[in-house]
Amino acid sequence: MEFQTVTYELNADGYAVIGLNRPDKMNAMTAQMRAEIPVALAEAIKAGARCVVLTGHGQAFCSGQDLGDGGNAAEIDLERVLRDEYNPMVQNLVSSPVPVIAAVNGAAAGAGANLALVADVVIATKSAYFMEAFTRIGLIPDAGGTYFLPRLVGPAKAMGAALFAERISAEDADKMGLIWEHVEDTEFETHWRARAAHMAHGPTEAYRRTKKALRASLGNSLEDQLNLEAREQGRAGKSRDFKEGVMAFLEKRKAHFEGR
Repeated sequence: MEFQTVTYELNADGYAVIGLNRPDKMNAMTAQMRAEIPVALAEAIKAGARCVVLTGHGQAFCSGQDLGDGGNAAEIDLERVLRDEYNPMVQNLVSSPVPVIAAVNGAAAGAGANLALVADVVIATKSAYFMEAFTRIGLIPDAGGTYFLPRLVGPAKAMGAALFAERISAEDADKMGLIWEHVEDTEFETHWRARAAHMAHGPTEAYRRTKKALRASLGNSLEDQLNLEAREQGRAGKSRDFKEGVMAFLEKRKAHFEGR
């Protein structure tokens, strides 16, 4: 498919990169972009990518909704846009069978911040920032913001971030547990590509089951979660990667995982 608002790269190391590509608009999201992200993700998985990176072109990761997309902002049917466009995109990213890394290269604001937080791992450049900008224009956090924020940083920090709508530096986001890590700008791309390559050469099935178990734990009782762990571990134990991992450990060598 020829994309208009994103770029797609399948790296020789086994990971795919989806780049938000409206740099002149700080990669603000349009209906076209929200349609193309899931298509690019599906293309990556179909092509055999074992990790997917979501990043931005230019100076920003994503500044959120393009308020000029679709005409007068005051007349946009926000409920329809969320139900028909944002929500399917979020669900596709969350349910990805391979790890998704958000490489946040700059400003991540509004729905752009929450697009990053949907990813399994968030790596930010030191100069990046996150901002739940919604109340600045009289709205509430969406695109999964009210779900992920309190689960990542707790209710007190989530409420403050949502109500004050202040910038959160990458360093502060790292300290408060909003993201996995932040790195110096000069090292950023080299670092996230190395992280992506590491995951692309890892035990993909174990990653998938880990994602499933951790996400389920947020709504499960201890008993349900212990049963889920037993079930998923039993299935992981039948994988080729488990056998390879054990052999590599016994032979004191690096494991060569096939992702199955």
